[in-house]
Amino acid sequence: MAENQRKDISYFNYRRRQSTIVNVGKIPMGGVYPIRLQSMTTRPTTDTEGCVEQCEAIIGAGADYVRLTTQGTKEAENLRNIRRELHRKGLFSPLIADVHFNPAVADVAAEIVEGVRINPGNYVDAARTFRHLEYTDEEYQEELKKIENRLVPFLKICKAHHTAVRIGVNHGSLSDRIMSRYGDTPRGIVESCMEFLRICKKENFRDVVISIKASDVAVMVRSVRLLASVMEAESMRYPLHLGVTEAGEGEDGRIKSALGIGALLSDGIGDTIRVSLSESPEHEIPVARKIVDYVSQRADKRRIGGRVAESFNFVDPQPRETRAVGNVGGANAPIVIADRFSQIDKVQPDFLYCGDKLPHEEKDFKGAYIVDAGVWRNTPDTYPAFTFQMLSQIDVYEADMKFLFLPCHLIDNAVEECLRRHSEVVVIAQSTHVNHVGEFRSLIHRMTNHKLCNPVVLFFSYSYGLKQEEDIQIEASLDCGAVLFDGLCNGLYLSAPDTRNEAMNRLLSHTAFSILQGAGLRRTRTEYISCPGCGRTLYDLQATIARIKSATQGMANLKVAVMGCIVNGPGEMAGADYGYVGAGRGKISLYRGKECVEKNIPEEDAVEHLLQLLRNDGQIK
Repeated sequence: MAENQRKDISYFNYRRRQSTIVNVGKIPMGGVYPIRLQSMTTRPTTDTEGCVEQCEAIIGAGADYVRLTTQGTKEAENLRNIRRELHRKGLFSPLIADVHFNPAVADVAAEIVEGVRINPGNYVDAARTFRHLEYTDEEYQEELKKIENRLVPFLKICKAHHTAVRIGVNHGSLSDRIMSRYGDTPRGIVESCMEFLRICKKENFRDVVISIKASDVAVMVRSVRLLASVMEAESMRYPLHLGVTEAGEGEDGRIKSALGIGALLSDGIGDTIRVSLSESPEHEIPVARKIVDYVSQRADKRRIGGRVAESFNFVDPQPRETRAVGNVGGANAPIVIADRFSQIDKVQPDFLYCGDKLPHEEKDFKGAYIVDAGVWRNTPDTYPAFTFQMLSQIDVYEADMKFLFLPCHLIDNAVEECLRRHSEVVVIAQSTHVNHVGEFRSLIHRMTNHKLCNPVVLFFSYSYGLKQEEDIQIEASLDCGAVLFDGLCNGLYLSAPDTRNEAMNRLLSHTAFSILQGAGLRRTRTEYISCPGCGRTLYDLQATIARIKSATQGMANLKVAVMGCIVNGPGEMAGADYGYVGAGRGKISLYRGKECVEKNIPEEDAVEHLLQLLRNDGQIK
């Protein structure tokens, strides 16, 4: 990657991307303003009392903006009543209408609330049907003209009423036109957005913010990086809204959101965020606050030096080329190292680190052991570990795999020469900087520049009590997400200062596996895609997710999507094995992949129908 691909965004040191200011009511975003937080109500927008109650809770939790689904003119008109009630209560946070399929509804909402979100995938184009369409260049330009003819009047309304616009692209609702022209690719996702942005620029409409969301975190990160690059090339600096759509609930939702949002914030990209959880909307705000605060503390810290490898492409990163050492590096999936614990879980770490104690055989453990070189004995499945001070001793030991604990800032010519001589050494990289991401990047790019192909495992130590699992999940994801999406590392080792705490060791091992799964690098348990719910949701989302999870957990190769409505359903769950989608009030449709296999099942029977489908397919015995 040439440095000019990044321009004002430092790759090794945290600094926010320079964006223009967008006025959203009395709370502007972008420029020097703080990263803004937002969430979305889940009550029908015709329910004034329910929406006001949820807005109060969301604002009380610390949100800057509140979004409300706006399916039709009736919902758009009722935004006036919701806004009036909030003002009566002394709450003036900007409201944003969320519009799909009907541009006339966006016109109405733009006269009432401070912001309107439109979706390029269904603003003018018909709803996605997965049809392949053929266009000549002239015909395609005619389609773009249709968009311009419809968008410009809307922008004029927004200008007249000082209404901000979010152009919100969802991977799951790209139009058939875009899919046919560009394929299901980051380029297609970005072009869907740019078609609308170019019209905004032509019309000199500046109060516009952009989002690109996907349930696949790697696709979301890669697409937003590409968008930032394309906008820069076209002299656009509009603010960016970040989020991982259908992230899920609980641990999955927090880890996926922290991985995707955190990776982009680490690169200075992002002016407002939403953490989409399949939970009560006010629960999203504290998680968003933790993400922003943790990344922001990297600003103005000790400078990290480094030179980006010529082979690295920031907008389309490929896995770093490494030599396989046993099951580490090369084409192998990233490994997990854990501190030893006696109660082995179903999903086992690949290595247990035993420190200066010789390993005793753990019951049912199928992995290998790492011990300090000073006590190592040449026994099967046991490998020595060295510190930086022990470089000269690495030659003495006869082992086909060795581990080197290496603080990033201590790499020098002697370390490089040692790694060059010993391709059997796996580096366990340690960071002492507040900006772990930058320091890990610096180390690994230096190794790449010096043609060192040793695998690298990232090491982190977290000194928390068991009651703070959420903090571990969020911070570990933020510490390694960008490095994982860069394709720079071959494993994770999460540790605690007190390695005798076996419960903590199990938690950290489990978190490492969850991070790798959330990043799409290694699947070790059932994966769930579930939307956060909104006023379009057609059934009890949270209760349904709980029932489906209870029945399907433990199926390592299964991916299940639980979607509230049809807006993003078939698209966002296209990568899932099975889908459960709201088809109408109290009605559910079931999917196998992209194929709808059963329609309009009564809600009370739908979960059992899904389980029967899994049984028929041999997924459940």
